[in-house]
Amino acid sequence: MPERDVTNSLETSERRRTRLVKVGSLIIGFNSPIVVQSMCATKTQNIEATVAQVEQLSTAGAGIVRIAVDSRLDFLALREIRAKTTANLSVDLQENWRLVDLVAPFVDKIRYNPGHLYHLEKSMSVRDKVAHIAEVADRNDCAIRIGVNCGSIDPELADKFGQDDISPMIESALAHCDILDQLGFNRYVVSLKDSDPRKVVEANTRFSELRPDVPLHLGVTEAGLPPGGINKSRYAMGKLLSSGIGDTVRFSLTVSNERKSEEVLAAKQLITDVSQGESSSFGSLQSGLDIISCPSCSRVENEAFVELAEKVKMEAMPIAERHNLTIAVMGCRVNGPGETDDADLGLWCGPTHVNLKRGAERLGAFTYEEIVPRMLEELNLLTREK
Repeated sequence: MPERDVTNSLETSERRRTRLVKVGSLIIGFNSPIVVQSMCATKTQNIEATVAQVEQLSTAGAGIVRIAVDSRLDFLALREIRAKTTANLSVDLQENWRLVDLVAPFVDKIRYNPGHLYHLEKSMSVRDKVAHIAEVADRNDCAIRIGVNCGSIDPELADKFGQDDISPMIESALAHCDILDQLGFNRYVVSLKDSDPRKVVEANTRFSELRPDVPLHLGVTEAGLPPGGINKSRYAMGKLLSSGIGDTVRFSLTVSNERKSEEVLAAKQLITDVSQGESSSFGSLQSGLDIISCPSCSRVENEAFVELAEKVKMEAMPIAERHNLTIAVMGCRVNGPGETDDADLGLWCGPTHVNLKRGAERLGAFTYEEIVPRMLEELNLLTREK
């Protein structure tokens, strides 16, 4: 298999001196090139399609490709996928952290979300759960990503800080770094992601000041449809990379399976621009209607999700483009319920129906044919109130 271009260079003299973390055939950290990552949008159990997308993303320049594994059937598919590709693979544990026992022998990196560890086996401490993940990762030569996400913070931390939603993310990441350090496991990176690019910049900057040794994976979660999603990502990650913060990046765009490599190409272009000092091209954030939508991935519960996000944008813009409102369109039940709470209107997709929310209030579930007209009714009410 030909050698792939999977990394991009920045002058190491400008980078934070983070520790080096091995992930498969790559090294993430201070004196290594920035690594681009992406995630498969195919259904994991469709083995041939997933292998093809892994190769598509790797060929485009992704050094690490993430695959969703949420069940034993997904794990069985992952085992076959691993045998068909030499790419560096990562998986998400989501709520079921026990899956680490199955997946670790077949991947190079494991991502867990601190905010999800309280869901199962509540009688077991978070520290013991992390200790188990770390032990399995160490035994199977895997790195770990502590993946903190704005939409799934531990409720106790969220309550502690009230309206401040950046400090809980930072405190969560710091606490889990401490746990892994105490366990003697230092082969980890951290991500602090939000759908608001300004919060991504602040969270990562503050964390980097407190733990300058920890490599950071940068991303704007649910950045949305191009070109707006690319602009949000360039704004946040451009500012961070140009200040020496960040060791690996992911653009999370709402695109179809066929266009998935656009995430990789956009990330590579940003790294090139940063390395050439093109800071003026990072873009600025526009006021007005903000459409947030999650990246297409294998957890999307209906393939109409991307088309729905595009239609919401097309229909909503003429009504509310001059209003500072947010509409969030989420593709599955994993991200949908929590990550639409802060939006003025939130849509999260199921197999046959789409749930509509106004803030945290649920307005009901509607078919894919009914949802856009119903959403527009609420949007018209909101604009009149504005």
